[in-house]
Amino acid sequence: MDRVALRGLKGHGHHGVFPEERETGQTFVVDVVLGLDTRPAAAGDDLTKTVHYGILAEEVVGVVEGEPVDLIETLAERIAAVCLRNEIVAEVEVCVHKPGAPITVPFDDVTVTINRSRV
Repeated sequence: MDRVALRGLKGHGHHGVFPEERETGQTFVVDVVLGLDTRPAAAGDDLTKTVHYGILAEEVVGVVEGEPVDLIETLAERIAAVCLRNEIVAEVEVCVHKPGAPITVPFDDVTVTINRSRV
């Protein structure tokens, strides 16, 4: 299985369980790693036989900036579903970063990583 990765996609979302998270929002960062067979695209140098990562990036950020959810686990599921809509994609790993999480101790990042496949 080949991999196509988009790392560091950023969007301003209003996700979280606390009212201030919903009101103010914050930056979320998303990494997606797609599992697919890139040989057909490479053989014909044909974009239509692979994932158009520019369009996918816009779709992923659209989910981040879209309807608020309480949990980044839910956000990751929604992003995975968007990635798997492309029939060429067999599997996806989604990592959602919430570097501005409301935690009272010093920290660098909070992440949730999920793996989903067609199987």
